[in-house]
Amino acid sequence: MHSQAITMAGRRAPRGLITAAALALATTFAALQPVPAAAQAQPQLRAMPDFADLAEMVGPSVVNIRTTEKAKNAGRGGAQVDPNLEEFFRRFGIPMPNGRNPRGNNNDDDDDVPQRRGVGSGFILSADGFVMTNAHVVDGADELIVTLTDKREFKAKVIGADTRTDVAVVKIEATGLPAVKIGDVNKLRVGEWVMAIGSPFNLENTVTAGIVSAKQRDTGDYVPLLQTDVAVNPGNSGGPLLNLRGEVVGINSQIYSPSGAYAGISFAIPIDEAMRVADQLRAGGRVVRGRIGVRIGPVTKEVAESIGLGKPIGAMVQGVEPGTPAEKAGIEAGDIIVKVDGKQVEKSVDLQRMIGSIKPGTKATLQLFRRGSYKDVSLTVAELEADSAKPRAPTPAESQSSSAAKAHLGLTVIELTEAQKKELKVRGGVRVETAEAAASRAGIREGDVILSVDNTEVTDVKQFGNVVGKLDKNKPVTLLVRRGEWVNYIVIRPTR
Repeated sequence: MHSQAITMAGRRAPRGLITAAALALATTFAALQPVPAAAQAQPQLRAMPDFADLAEMVGPSVVNIRTTEKAKNAGRGGAQVDPNLEEFFRRFGIPMPNGRNPRGNNNDDDDDVPQRRGVGSGFILSADGFVMTNAHVVDGADELIVTLTDKREFKAKVIGADTRTDVAVVKIEATGLPAVKIGDVNKLRVGEWVMAIGSPFNLENTVTAGIVSAKQRDTGDYVPLLQTDVAVNPGNSGGPLLNLRGEVVGINSQIYSPSGAYAGISFAIPIDEAMRVADQLRAGGRVVRGRIGVRIGPVTKEVAESIGLGKPIGAMVQGVEPGTPAEKAGIEAGDIIVKVDGKQVEKSVDLQRMIGSIKPGTKATLQLFRRGSYKDVSLTVAELEADSAKPRAPTPAESQSSSAAKAHLGLTVIELTEAQKKELKVRGGVRVETAEAAASRAGIREGDVILSVDNTEVTDVKQFGNVVGKLDKNKPVTLLVRRGEWVNYIVIRPTR
């Protein structure tokens, strides 16, 4: 038995038997081994999306918008411009090849005649004929022609346009129209596929696709934008940006291009922001926003560290308009507004949007950072007018010089007169007579008014000299400086 077992073990078994056994053993062994973390984390590969069904489904909800206006010099002088390009020239303020002003201000003496000016896009909000588009598409138009995919044309009426967000709503007299579905921008992810439908160069219902490149792209406007790499060209403005479920997630509005042509970056207004504006336009023809009457600027990392704020958050108050809620609440130039009703103000533009979203007449609580400590103030938000008047710049006051106090940092300062204090609406401060060396390099100029030094309020020349005299000459010093009607923090670094 033992000899036979050895013989059998030494003999070559049939090939099929070895293969099956080896495969079973290998499979069992592999199943028992842990899967590497890197392999677990790898996303599953997906097939490229098919946009055909999507385009067929949403296409009938997208419209072409042509605009006309009474313009001079309709048929004379200079080369003629393709009318499909005029919306592009007008949008970005580029002079037209035929010499006409892109804003429509012409100096010729020809009689006014209707002239086609531009082409844009839009999409149907409701079956009874409300259409959303960009404000810049309808701006200044005397006539709007909306064309549906079934070739029906309608004259449209502008219900309302909001230039701050670039959203407009127009109305056509039609019923039973195919309205779009509104998506949830909060669920939209960077890298997700999106599609645009519009009329680039008047090529109606053109479909382009790409991905979401970024969200909350800050352009300084009232609305942070969606950034995509979807091809957008003149005529796409006002058209929808769609997710793969066929829902509108944005309005194609802008492109970034150093040459004027599409360069791979386009921007869309998030649909949730656009719908809030559209609801107000449909209800009252305009958008109501709050204001408190401050001019604001960003807080840099250097300034935040130098004044004890730590992180560069909030909005720095550069000026307070007289008679506004901010002035009545005691807000001062140099304050950093860090919270509104308990919500953090991350960047200066956030404050504008947060206050703008508050209904006028509503009370709000602002948290300020002032000279090293936090302070809460309450105020009643006022209404932001469509064309609010800019605050008047102070007139130069007569200067009455006292003996100049030569201080550190290359500054020579003089007293402010009572008339100057009243004109500038400040309690104290000193006026820069000369700025040299480190002060000059930091950007301080003659005529600037210094309001504080390292969070210590300046009252007069003598006190200013005492404060500066106690400074560590080897460390930077932060001055709160007023120039004209606005203030800013300036950091002066000692000469090494």
